[in-house]
Amino acid sequence: MSELYRFIHTEKANYPVVLLCRVLKVARSSYYAWCDGEAARRAREAANDALGHEITVLHIASRHTYGVPRIHAELRRLGQRVNRKRVARVMRERDIRGVTRRKRRSLTRPDAKAKPAPDLIGRDFHAERPGIKLVGDITYLPTAEGWL
Repeated sequence: MSELYRFIHTEKANYPVVLLCRVLKVARSSYYAWCDGEAARRAREAANDALGHEITVLHIASRHTYGVPRIHAELRRLGQRVNRKRVARVMRERDIRGVTRRKRRSLTRPDAKAKPAPDLIGRDFHAERPGIKLVGDITYLPTAEGWL
């Protein structure tokens, strides 16, 4: 809707506002209300820019790890009263994201019905020379390319 009002505002030098509003099927009072709200929109945009700057500073100070909840908590701790949804919107508009922890998942699940493997070396891992006692274990290591 704002695009229509902006179009009317730019074209009112060439055509009457009444005609533009009638063609675009917009109430003339709505257009004038939009014009009156220009100062409030600019003030809100300036406030959002200032908030965005503070959020960016806090995000950089957290080594780019804090997300919306922690940024909101920091702003509240600093004495600034701001809504969490507004913080989320400003961060989304400026493409600021926190780091989320990966959920740990168990890759191997033992069978509850299977009996455990026998302990053939009796938990004595000391050997006199190499190659006498061979013990293995499955270990998963997370890498950037996937699990190793």
